Amino acid sequence: MAASLGAAQKLPWQSNDSQNGTKQWVKFLYPEQISVPANRDSVVELHFAVNPGLHINSHTPHEKSFIPTQLIVAEPSGLTVKQVDFPPGTDFTLAADPGEKLSVYTGEFILRAHIKAQSGEHLIQAQLRYQACDATSCYPPRKAPVAVDVIAR
Repeated sequence: MAASLGAAQKLPWQSNDSQNGTKQWVKFLYPEQISVPANRDSVVELHFAVNPGLHINSHTPHEKSFIPTQLIVAEPSGLTVKQVDFPPGTDFTLAADPGEKLSVYTGEFILRAHIKAQSGEHLIQAQLRYQACDATSCYPPRKAPVAVDVIAR
């Protein structure tokens, strides 16, 4: 995971891509804010959507050379992300190579982040690193921004 950072600071993995209008193929949908019990294990469901007509490699692609989907998290002080559960990928076959099955995410999918927060308000800042493809080609990897305000009481 990563070190504590203020909300206005640039995260260590951020490049100017997120600043200059680079098109995202995956969008973080919600939640923007959650309440959890302080000092107790909780699960946050992070909802994402892949643009129609595209797929992204799952967290565990069948081919080792494919770029897996990852969640890179900067933990704020007082909050720990213990692990992130990814859904299993769906088998997908390209018309050009019907013998090869890919493990992908399409449409909406949910990651489950296991957290523990001290009393107070915390901002989880993260990025979903992924590579989007369509039926004929793959695009350069991207990082979709994720921000969740966690209120622990």
